[in-house]
Amino acid sequence: MGEDDKVICNDDSPVKYLTLEDVKCHNSCTSTWLVIHDKVYDVTKFLDEHPGGEEVLFEQAGGDATESFEDVGHSSDAREMLTQYCIAELDPADRKKENSKDVLITTSSSHSSWWTNWLIPALAAAVVGLMYRFYLVETKTSS
Repeated sequence: MGEDDKVICNDDSPVKYLTLEDVKCHNSCTSTWLVIHDKVYDVTKFLDEHPGGEEVLFEQAGGDATESFEDVGHSSDAREMLTQYCIAELDPADRKKENSKDVLITTSSSHSSWWTNWLIPALAAAVVGLMYRFYLVETKTSS
């Protein structure tokens, strides 16, 4: 790796890029690495201190924990604390592309009224009821 492959992670010390394969090898209690926002963190020394327990970190060990980290809603203090465990940047080839995010497609607009949720089924039930009633009247008169 050349000088271009070095990045500053913390304390102005140059750190090399690591691949996701490198990170996957560190998923034990003796070596626990996580990827959060394309940075690699060695949280082995933090396992006993983590407020949510070490099990939470073990579940994400050796992989990308960005979504889980954000879902919990960590404080700004937790985010600052995270920088001391940063050991590398994730290799650009292993990073998720911004365009590859899941796209959710919905057919209803956010401005639809609540009454449309019950009106259509109510009308359908009324039509079926009338048709059934008409069928009963026809069968009684033809007998």
